[in-house]
Amino acid sequence: MKNIKVLMLAVAGVFTLGLSSCVKDLETTPIDPNVQLPQDVLKDEAAFEALLAKCYQGLACSSSDGANGGPDINGVDGGFGQYLRAYFNLQCLTTDEATCCWNDTGLPDMHNMNWQASNQFIVAMYYRIFYQVSLCNELIRQVEANPAGVEFQNKGALIAEARALRALSYYHAIDMFGNVPFATENDAVGAQGPRQINRADLFAWLEKECKELIEGNDLAAEGTNVYGRCDKGFVKMILAKLYLNAEVYVGEDRYADCAAICEDLVDNYDLQQSITLAVLDDNGEPMLDENDEPIEVEINGFELLFCADNHLRTANSTFGARNEIIFAVPHDGINTTSYGGTNFLIFAGTGGDMNAAEAGISSGWGGLSVTKEIADLYEEGDARAMFFTAYDKVIVDIFNFTSGGYKSMKFRNVNHDGSAAQTTGFVDTDFPLFRVADAYLMLAECAARGAADNAKGLAALNAVRERAGLEKVSSFTAQDVLDERGRELLWEGHRRSDLIRFGQFTTADYLWEYKGSVKEGVAVADYRNLFPLPPADVNANSNLKQNAGY
Repeated sequence: MKNIKVLMLAVAGVFTLGLSSCVKDLETTPIDPNVQLPQDVLKDEAAFEALLAKCYQGLACSSSDGANGGPDINGVDGGFGQYLRAYFNLQCLTTDEATCCWNDTGLPDMHNMNWQASNQFIVAMYYRIFYQVSLCNELIRQVEANPAGVEFQNKGALIAEARALRALSYYHAIDMFGNVPFATENDAVGAQGPRQINRADLFAWLEKECKELIEGNDLAAEGTNVYGRCDKGFVKMILAKLYLNAEVYVGEDRYADCAAICEDLVDNYDLQQSITLAVLDDNGEPMLDENDEPIEVEINGFELLFCADNHLRTANSTFGARNEIIFAVPHDGINTTSYGGTNFLIFAGTGGDMNAAEAGISSGWGGLSVTKEIADLYEEGDARAMFFTAYDKVIVDIFNFTSGGYKSMKFRNVNHDGSAAQTTGFVDTDFPLFRVADAYLMLAECAARGAADNAKGLAALNAVRERAGLEKVSSFTAQDVLDERGRELLWEGHRRSDLIRFGQFTTADYLWEYKGSVKEGVAVADYRNLFPLPPADVNANSNLKQNAGY
């Protein structure tokens, strides 16, 4: 988040007044000693903007006090309880995409797929989701109540962005937890406990909510909002994801609907292509070859998406509305710091014999590896195969970082031209939550399933492959698309949902190292396609029923 500050303690304290309906009943406590009445704080539109900033900040940071401050939620570690880090633990660590050699209580159980209902990493994700929902609900309530009688210029936009962010968290809820607590701004504060909504009804609510935001006039058009804020492209990606997984969520084939949205996204955003840079000497002057011609280097477009200045590739930046990254969660090594998000991916993915300076950090934590199965997906010459390969591909000891397993170097805290980021202690690299490459591959999958034009699907698939430096293919299957998604979207939070959709997450149809706690991998029970609701929450709220199997 390049020099954009979102730390507004006094305004954020207003949230503590209205969270009891969704947060108290979830056994969570917003922390802020400076609680003030809304009418004392919300005196102008800028104050409401700061309140909205807290909703955005919740995706990037554990609290308004920065990485070392007390977390927003009591009982959840501020490091692994950060939203994106918790999301990674559930969406990536449970699959072939990642292993972690740390032995924190409950952490090995995630990749081994033998987690218990009280697993602290699952609890962290659950509470983060519903804390975010509560923040967004309260923002909408306060804007509508307008306690100080502010004359708004952008009232509709404030509410629309809060609704969009809430839709994101409810999408994560339906995907990971199924039947969940449900509340909107219309539910009374201080109610006994939120009701539980079944997956089908939440699907219908999300579909309606997303359509209203897309068709309405309050949310900014694609690529036109302020950097770091959501727009209609953001909501279209949520709706496309909802339709893509509709067979899992509600037993309905909605691939044609997904394809229609993806075609629209493909028309509105561009894949990032390679750029050519002049090689400079120590004085910043272009270096010349023996013919006195400038020496140039080509940087693959994929690499540009995951470096410290990847905000240049974000659509809602000042650099072009058609850029590839539809929405990124901003990170800034000075102003927006946490032990989660891309900071976690870069630090935890570096260690052992790896050169921390190449990753743009002070020193690595030595935690994350990938399995042999994901590494084997990459073809020779694939620009996306950004791995440290000095250790054996096979993991010999899952609790030893240097005992096998390739290490992903996809995310780096170094600018695209090789220059240093702001600091090596925290990273500047934004997390690309939604990229148009994903829409390309969703369109290809829909075509492979017979729900979209095959020629368009093939063209979309080949566009992604060509950008990676691979040859075009003349035909493809749905499995080919799944494999391509594995290569393109590594560590971006999609793998678990993809494997479930293809029937490969729990079954023996696809095995990876240590799946089911066995080195060679075994099938696990199908109930693990959903995560459990925290037992403390189920016990506290009589409206809630635990997911089957837990």
